[in-house]
Formats: sequence, C-alpha cells, structure tokens
Amino acid sequence: MPTDTQDDALTTLMLPFANGLLDWPADGGVLFLRARDGWALHRQSVAGLVCEQGFRPEAKALQRSGLQWQEEGSDADRRYALVMLLPPRQRAESRALMARAMAAVAPGGRVLACVPNNEGARSAEDDLKQLAGKVSSLSKHKCRVFWTAPLDGAADEGLRGRWAALDQPRPVLDGRFLSRPGVFAWDRIDTASSLLVEHLPADLRGHAADLGAGFGYLSHALLERSPGITALDVFEAEARALALARHNLEGARVPVAFHWHDVTEGLPGRYDVVVSNPPFHGQGRGDRPDIGRRFIQAAAQSLNPGGRLWMVANRHLPYEDVLDAAFGEVRVHAQRDGFKVIEGTRARSEGRRR
Repeated sequence: MPTDTQDDALTTLMLPFANGLLDWPADGGVLFLRARDGWALHRQSVAGLVCEQGFRPEAKALQRSGLQWQEEGSDADRRYALVMLLPPRQRAESRALMARAMAAVAPGGRVLACVPNNEGARSAEDDLKQLAGKVSSLSKHKCRVFWTAPLDGAADEGLRGRWAALDQPRPVLDGRFLSRPGVFAWDRIDTASSLLVEHLPADLRGHAADLGAGFGYLSHALLERSPGITALDVFEAEARALALARHNLEGARVPVAFHWHDVTEGLPGRYDVVVSNPPFHGQGRGDRPDIGRRFIQAAAQSLNPGGRLWMVANRHLPYEDVLDAAFGEVRVHAQRDGFKVIEGTRARSEGRRR
C-alpha cells in the first residue's frame, strides 16, 4: 500500500497528467529518478514505470507498494519516453541528476521535474532550460513542476557532459577520503562529528557499529583512536554514501561489514560499542527528533550488557528521556557549538539503573 504521508512535491510532479497537460506514455517506459512512493503515483495508471532510489527507507516503500524499483545507475543504456525526477537541494547533485535524465530520455521524449519553492524551484527550472531549451511549468502546493518539449538530445551537449561530472566521487580533506556532492558534509568534517571524535576514549573495545556512517569518517577515526576494536559494522541508509565508506575503509586493520540499512528498523547483530552522529532531518528541512530517538533505541537493543554508546546530538533535541529509559548510566561529556557528546552504558543487568 502507498504511504499516506502528504508529499507536495510528488503530488505536484504528477499534476500535468491529472490536468491533461501531458499524457502518460503508452509505450517506451518511464524512469523516475530519486523516486518516492505516495498516493499521487496510484491515482492513475503508471504502466511502464521504473523507480530508481538509493535511500533505503524510500526504496523499501516503493517495493512494498508494488512499484518496480531498481538500484541507482542500473540499466544505464536504456532510453525512456519520459524521465521524471525530484531534484535534491544540493546544486551540483541536482545538475548532475538533470544531466543523467537528459542522457536517459529517448528521442522525442520529455524530462519532467518538480522542486519545492523554498528549495530552489526557480533555479532548478532555469538549470533544465539551459540543458533542454524550452520548458513549460506550473505551480501548486508551494512547489513548481516543469517539463521539456519533446527532445532530440540536449540543447547544449557540452554543458550536459560537464554537469554529469559534477557529483562524481573525488578526493577530499587533503586526499584522505573519497566523497561526492549530496552526501552529508561531503567536503568537510562537520562540527558535530569532529566534537565526538575529539572525545572518543581510547579504551573502547570489541565489536563496534557505526550508525549512519556517511562516507566513513567516524568509523575511520574510531579504528584509529581505539586499538581494542576488533570488528566493525557500518550502517548507512544512503547507497551513495555507503559505497564511499566501503572505499574509505578499504584495508582497515579489522574486519568491516557494510550494511545498506535503515537503522530505525533495528539492528541485526550484537555489539560492544556503538558510535553515531544520527540524522535529525528526513527528506525535508524540519527537525525529525524521532529518527535520533530510534537510533538510540536501536543502539541500546543491540548492545551487550555493559556495552557503550557514544553519540553526538544537537543540544536542543529531546533525547534525554529515551537515553535514561534505555541505559543504566548516561553521561554528557562535552557541550560546544550547539552540540553535546553523550555516553550511554548498557546496564549489566535489568536491575541496575542510574
């Protein structure tokens, strides 16, 4: 069943079909880049639709709803009568996705995109115009949907090629890591992770897990600072980030397992140490403290008795109650720059609570 959560961008993306401005292709197939499930995809026939999504929760929602899903970059040689996309906020990543859409559209096909007004809708529309030429648009639900005329290649093939390379993996941080635009804090060490690493103790030992690992910075630092770590599991919901973490942790001194996984669903193993800089936003801009709370609960449920969680969080996020309920002892080790470093120690028996 489709999700019943209101998704204004998805609803507006499908508006040209609902209004009769565009016809759904009878043949040739439709590719949906960065696809999300929602009622708007189920109000009409979407025959031939192929959904591409690398964010695990969204990918699973598409599959549960019965839509055809494929990994990002699959079947790259196929061309489609229509390519739809929900461009991300990061400009380089958005332009690269538009270039990908232009490369995937068949002769005579169209590209259709939608962006919320407060996430750069006009700029995104202008970007598609640069690639494709004439673009039509309409606005509703505080979003803008825009689409090309029937295409026979890009209006500027050189520009398309340059934009296609904008989000390619490249060395960052003096070549110590590989990263790419669109990944969280892709070209820097974010303040929260830096604060957590500064306070990680050297006596952590045993089997560890990194929840929401991004491109692998925190995992890398943990292995450097704590020689007692004997194995590491890396959990990341974004496939693009997980691929980078796999590269950046290649040759690690301990066995490392990589999991494309939604941590909010729980963890499959048992651990002595968990580290995390949990996300506190979903696909939108608003705070989602429920995600961080589920990370904490998942960590606690997976830790062995006496196991330790080391995490960093925004100071204003309400995690104290779930930490107190889940751990025998909770300590705040540092507060700086709007963040706090927290250690939670799992009780050695259910009778011991702080």
